[in-house]
Amino acid sequence: MDISEVRKQLDECDAEIVKLFEKRMQLSEEVAAAKLESGKGVLDKDREKAKLAKVSSMVSGELNEEGVRELFRLLMSMSKKLQYKKLIESGRHINIPFIPVDDIVSGSPRVVFQGDEGAYSQLAMKKYFGDDVDCIHVPSFRAAMSVISEGSADYAVLPMENSTAGIVSEIYDLLAEYENYIVAEQVIKIEHCLMGVKGAGISDIKTVFSHPQSLMQSARFLEKYDWKQISMPNNAFAAKKVAADGDKSQAAVASSLAADIYGLDILEKGINSEDNNSTRFIIVTNQKVFRKDASKISLCFEVPHESGSLYHCLGHFIFNGLNISKIESRPIEGRTWEYRFFLDFDGNLSDPSVRCALTGLREEAKYLRVLGNY
Repeated sequence: MDISEVRKQLDECDAEIVKLFEKRMQLSEEVAAAKLESGKGVLDKDREKAKLAKVSSMVSGELNEEGVRELFRLLMSMSKKLQYKKLIESGRHINIPFIPVDDIVSGSPRVVFQGDEGAYSQLAMKKYFGDDVDCIHVPSFRAAMSVISEGSADYAVLPMENSTAGIVSEIYDLLAEYENYIVAEQVIKIEHCLMGVKGAGISDIKTVFSHPQSLMQSARFLEKYDWKQISMPNNAFAAKKVAADGDKSQAAVASSLAADIYGLDILEKGINSEDNNSTRFIIVTNQKVFRKDASKISLCFEVPHESGSLYHCLGHFIFNGLNISKIESRPIEGRTWEYRFFLDFDGNLSDPSVRCALTGLREEAKYLRVLGNY
């Protein structure tokens, strides 16, 4: 046949497929009504397994067999999403025990940040809570999460990701481990400064101390000099050490705030190679609350360790018109080659489309937890 004739027949075939698709979706609505009446859940794995086996036996050839299985996986996925939507409209949905509030911060909260005085986390804290905030600092991210879990502080300020260095993986793992929740975020521009003791000059420097990421971000500047580079747990710790040692041959890479706090001279400003270097900090608490005007949701989930499971879970966001802005994965401890997924998407927990997506995701994921709406 001529290709134009083939295409004509394909168009006719497609028109029939569209009619059958619409009929199938109408029947799915009937299924949703029946499940609503009986209280039965949407997901029926045994039914899906039997259906895939049956349609596979109805075609010839290995290629067609796999193709029809994929087609019906998609059809059943669309059917389930429609059923979830109908159940949501009738009032059946996932229980999301988060309380909407007008404002997150009230009274005089106590805030904890990781690092020492002068850390970038302190800068983020001051920008969000104000200069007069009641605060404490701890040596590790885990300690900060523990402090708010125990109620010794109301909020923690933690770095989530840097625009050049990427995510802070430990924070993701701690969010999955602790029952703490994100209520806000704060982005600050990072400007690394080279600093030394009073009277020191660049020609005096032999050793530079800083966090490994800060050393990496300042590599272009530091490579111009034959200096020994020593990693520290935090930039502020580095500045504090240089001030305490009082050695002109030592320098630190840290914030200008650290230089002010420890009485150090700034020898060079803005030594980081990337001008657009910013860090996103999250504000975390142990309360399940969110601002009524919140527009971003973070969650973590785990999927069955089988082909297509992540694809079908993410389909709930597409079906409900929700924009996914970020997805990361972290290995699950004790389960080789299995991963926990962290996802950010646009939405508010009060939105019906969000509740529909989360209801479907809860049914199909092995584990689901909302980390916050902010």
